[in-house]
Amino acid sequence: MTTTASSAADRLSRPHRLRGWMWTGAGLLVVAVAVAGILVGQVTVPVGEVWQVLATHLFGARPSARGMAEQIVWEVRLPRVLGGIVVGIALAVTGVVIQAVVRNALGDAYVIGVTPGASLGAVAAIVLLGAGSLGITAAAFAGAIAAFLVIIALARRGGGWAPGRVILSGVAIGYLLAAATYFLQIMATPTQLQRALFWTLGSVAGVGWEDLPLLTIVTVLGCGWMLLRARWLDALAASPELARSQGVPVGRFQLELMGIAALITACVVSIVGGIGFVGLVIPHAARFFVGASHRRVLLESLLLGAAFLPAVDILARTVLAPTELPIGIITAAVGAPLFIAQLARTDRRAPA
Repeated sequence: MTTTASSAADRLSRPHRLRGWMWTGAGLLVVAVAVAGILVGQVTVPVGEVWQVLATHLFGARPSARGMAEQIVWEVRLPRVLGGIVVGIALAVTGVVIQAVVRNALGDAYVIGVTPGASLGAVAAIVLLGAGSLGITAAAFAGAIAAFLVIIALARRGGGWAPGRVILSGVAIGYLLAAATYFLQIMATPTQLQRALFWTLGSVAGVGWEDLPLLTIVTVLGCGWMLLRARWLDALAASPELARSQGVPVGRFQLELMGIAALITACVVSIVGGIGFVGLVIPHAARFFVGASHRRVLLESLLLGAAFLPAVDILARTVLAPTELPIGIITAAVGAPLFIAQLARTDRRAPA
């Protein structure tokens, strides 16, 4: 009996130890990618000078690095890396939540209309108004929220959201918004078209220190709220009926979740543009590593997203250097094969 009990306990403890190693490994991966993001670029900055710049600003050390190193490391690369980490977290975590609400593995920001709405707002500001970066950001945010509100009106029924109605409404509105965006691009001048295309495909190249506070606060508060509601997310993902039986106010909870996901995504898209596949791929990878519990999935998605997007950004600025690719091209090129591989692995595991 003792041997049997010990064996059972050992079997139960292994997954916990394995998850601990996975979380530790993901955390170390985030640090490694962040360091690489600061070091890698078109201009080589010696490691010693990088450390001097960071020590000067973070620890008050006496400045000794060259002015060029100061500008590259502190003004360009560090906010870009930090922005990539926050954006990766935001998109990955909102992907988890959207998939739980719509109960569909293909749920992401495109489904709730936020990304197409932001793209239309930004392109309209570029083509029709000739707006600068602040105007483009404001228009993108407004477009994202407006699209989400339309989908709320179409998808709500009987005090709740039927997953099928959310997906169909999002797809329909997304196609309509995409058509309007393409129409505006046809009207654009070559210069405007280049700006619009680069923005709609996404890039963290323009992230500066002034962008980080709002982006970080919205992401941290939104992710914290979602973690506090992890048990309700488990029940909702299983079925609305189960959630109601456990005392979850399903209609209100769905609205809160989608509203927070829309707000976070709108904030992200208004600053860095439309970046696809992060909210689709990362939640699937997290579930593969840590199982279906939403508390674990949210935490793992947070770490994987924080590592994935800065890593993709490094590829975007080095693959065709000195030409920099929009990050959306790389996320699609990397994310689609990963998603297909995950689907194939799931099929192999499924019972015959």
